[in-house]
Amino acid sequence: MPRFSVIVPAYQVQAYLPECLDSVLSQSYPDLELIAVDDCSPDACGTIIDEYAARDARVKALHLPENQGLGGARNAGMAQACGDYLLFLDGDDTLTPDALRAIADRIKETGDPDVLVHDYARTFWTGRAERNRVAPHLTEQGPAPLRLDDRPGLLRVLMVAWNKAYRREFVEENGFAFPPGLYEDTPWTYPVLMAAESIATLDRVCVHYRQRRGSILATTSRRHFDIFEQYDRVFAFLAERPELAHWRPVLFRRMVDHFSTVFTSPGRLPKGSRGEFLRTARAHYRRHHAVGANGPLRTRLRHALVHYGLHRTYRALQWAVSVRRRAHKAGVKSVRGLRSALLQLHYRVQLRLPLRADRAVFAAYWNRGHSCNPGALEKAFRTHAPHIRTAWIARPEHHHTIPPGPRRLRPGTFAYWTALARSKYLVNNVNFDRRLRKRPGQVFVQTQHGTPLKHMGLDLQEHPAAAAGMDFEELLRGVDKWDYVLSANRHTTLTWERVYPGGYRTLEYGYPRNDVFLQATSADVTRIRESLGVPEGAVALLYAPTHRDYRRTQRPALDLDRIVRRLGPRFVILARAHYWQGGPLASADRVIDVSDHPSVESLCLAADALVTDYSSLMFDYANLDRPIVVHTEDWDAYHAARGTYFDLRSSPPGAVARTEDELIDIFATGHWRGSRSAQLRAAFRERYCRYDDGRAAERVVRHVVLGETAGLPEFVPLEQRHPVPSAASGLAHSPLATVPQPSGHPPVTESR
Repeated sequence: MPRFSVIVPAYQVQAYLPECLDSVLSQSYPDLELIAVDDCSPDACGTIIDEYAARDARVKALHLPENQGLGGARNAGMAQACGDYLLFLDGDDTLTPDALRAIADRIKETGDPDVLVHDYARTFWTGRAERNRVAPHLTEQGPAPLRLDDRPGLLRVLMVAWNKAYRREFVEENGFAFPPGLYEDTPWTYPVLMAAESIATLDRVCVHYRQRRGSILATTSRRHFDIFEQYDRVFAFLAERPELAHWRPVLFRRMVDHFSTVFTSPGRLPKGSRGEFLRTARAHYRRHHAVGANGPLRTRLRHALVHYGLHRTYRALQWAVSVRRRAHKAGVKSVRGLRSALLQLHYRVQLRLPLRADRAVFAAYWNRGHSCNPGALEKAFRTHAPHIRTAWIARPEHHHTIPPGPRRLRPGTFAYWTALARSKYLVNNVNFDRRLRKRPGQVFVQTQHGTPLKHMGLDLQEHPAAAAGMDFEELLRGVDKWDYVLSANRHTTLTWERVYPGGYRTLEYGYPRNDVFLQATSADVTRIRESLGVPEGAVALLYAPTHRDYRRTQRPALDLDRIVRRLGPRFVILARAHYWQGGPLASADRVIDVSDHPSVESLCLAADALVTDYSSLMFDYANLDRPIVVHTEDWDAYHAARGTYFDLRSSPPGAVARTEDELIDIFATGHWRGSRSAQLRAAFRERYCRYDDGRAAERVVRHVVLGETAGLPEFVPLEQRHPVPSAASGLAHSPLATVPQPSGHPPVTESR
């Protein structure tokens, strides 16, 4: 029988669940069982739980056939528990290192109390941790164990289930269970503390309470009305136990404070329900009123709000404060130029006009041109939803990339602001203008532009050089405008949901820009190569390095002129500089600069192999099932400056070269397309190419525009996909290079 049963309910927390489970299983006190409850979660929580259960015998996987809510999931976990003590941990929170050892030592020291109350800290997306403000009530000084009468201040500690450890026999003897509905901790924690014969405290932070954006307590819902029934349960418990009647005034004050907190918290109660909430609170005030419940002046004011239901008075005060705040902001704003003022006035007027349900506006890469996932989706809109009129936003120098069909818009014009104000569908792989006011009824599809290897979003807080002064609060305001986010694999889904936390829905449909890899033909490959000037019979290597955050100037990492000289006349390099590079990568005869080519997908189709460093292009190119060679000479510097989500050298998509000479050797000896490279690529595709089967754009349009959430095209298994072959695929048995072996270390591909 284990000492602890740690019960973790999981519902739509897939991005945080692995960290939660790891925090339990990595504890220095191993005598535990971890009961992970999949509360019929629609995301990958169930799969994650099963994976942990397969790896660690201490994990019990429990899958509920129907969603029970947090309380029901905890009850299901308790029914399976065998430990001496029960602990609850929400799926997005974590135990601190050595927490269980500290709890176990304190339990032993205080003679196995019924309940042990420990401390917690709130953790925010900024990385800041804030300890519980009433921690002094958890002091370990004085007699121990104790009863609630000895330290009534414990009722001021956050009334949740996860900041305590409970003796399982005590819980079973008293028949404690969690009720359904929101605020389920209230009728659990108050009765548990009042009924406990022995309580111990631990003055130590044992749980990090994640202040997650989009949590249920921050969601607008009528479920907040559940609080009334939960307090009815608390007072019913008191009525059954007359010996606890002296707690009635204290609980009454706590109840009224809780009601007023819910009422005054912005965004919890739906529009039009605030008056109803206050009337219901007033009824409960009268129903459970207790003599001697008066408190200090501030408390009496809050009680008056609930007692008399002063809804209109409160609204009037709130309106006056809002007017004052707006007047102050207007006074401190700088005077804008006349044209800017007219544009914004025009935009505000357009916002009051009806949405155009048949309009969609697209942009990509900060208005650089028609490309990437938005470009593929714009084409799919015209194919699968021809009743939608599309428009594309691009700077004038990129208008040549826009195909016939969509209307061309210049940023900052009257037509631009009209499109943003009145188009129902907004599609981008970055954010639109920060002044965009997303209207009710508008649908923002955030396509993103790659699978993340380097740190993104909130994770950049740990890398100030890469963040370059990024405004993270502004970033999150942009995230709040998203309705849908596209993903090509689970790694991407989990990463986006954590580093871009918000209320959007993730569509694991694949990346639309990669559809072309399964749709193109050999004739398309030939045509593209001819347009680029690739000689017939040549082996074309696409070299696409990424940006280096740790460098002030972006110099080429490879000497492409030297490489083509060493490899001989059969090789050609298509050199594509990162769009922040600002210049070509080389100038040799067989190095073709394709930095300004509008379609990187076309370049991928033309190439027989990809050479890159840490660019996310490798994830997309892997869909072609063609060789990839990774150059990792400055991995340590890049990882330190930018941060990465996994070690690319340990799980690469193909051959790995640590130096330029090793890179040359890989191609000269044929290792670039050897059996080991093929094995690495197959494993890489299995991890990151599961959803890119050529019909991603169709799925998105049918779901988002046509409302077809069921009956979408099934995903084609990897082994049944047939991407267009490379032009050099028929040259497998012919010599591709006749160059001497370069001096230096041997290639690393076959040894990994």
